[in-house]
Amino acid sequence: MQNNILNTLAYFTTLDFAALGAILFAWGIMGWFIERHRPNSPSTHALIAEYRFRWMEVMLTRDVRMVDANILTSLRQGASFFTSASMIAIGGGIAMLGKADRLQGVAADLSGDVAPIVVWEAKILLVVLILASAFLKFVWSHRLFGYCAVVMAAVPEGDANDPEAIRMARKAAKLNIYASRSFNRGIRTMYFALAGMAWLLGPVALLLATAATVLMLYRREFHSQSRVALLED
Repeated sequence: MQNNILNTLAYFTTLDFAALGAILFAWGIMGWFIERHRPNSPSTHALIAEYRFRWMEVMLTRDVRMVDANILTSLRQGASFFTSASMIAIGGGIAMLGKADRLQGVAADLSGDVAPIVVWEAKILLVVLILASAFLKFVWSHRLFGYCAVVMAAVPEGDANDPEAIRMARKAAKLNIYASRSFNRGIRTMYFALAGMAWLLGPVALLLATAATVLMLYRREFHSQSRVALLED
């Protein structure tokens, strides 16, 4: 078995391994960079987290909390949609694993490159594994939004200055933030799954797709118009 693994790895170039390492490193480091505490330059993700606390504070003042329930339902539906979407994508990737010979034939026709089928299977498997990670993040996000709904329902009505109500509202806000964090991680993972598909075109394409994904995420979190709007007084 060890010889088979070594023989399979021999089909990949040094640039392939560099590109693979780059996308995995970028995937991990972008999550850390976006989520870490940056008082002087917070990400859009961090700014929205503050508004989630504000949301729960305002909820305390409402006699009827139908608006809050509808908002939370919308958030859960978003997580549910992407859970289903990632599952469908995983199914498509698994189906492609069974048709790797067709990819081999197309590549041979276009470029004359006849790589073994195992190479194409490995490239598709990378995308499937990344999609599986996204699926798990969306599932957990959906569940956390459910926990948040339960805690929101447990917040006492009546006095917005009640210490118990304030404490429960903060718990609900934290659960909401954790749920959104998991959801955002799932979205970022989907982006990197799309970038991973570029490996089918070669290691250079994977490196370029990874760089483009990193730049897109950085711009959206730190230089987007939505972030500017959130920072306005």
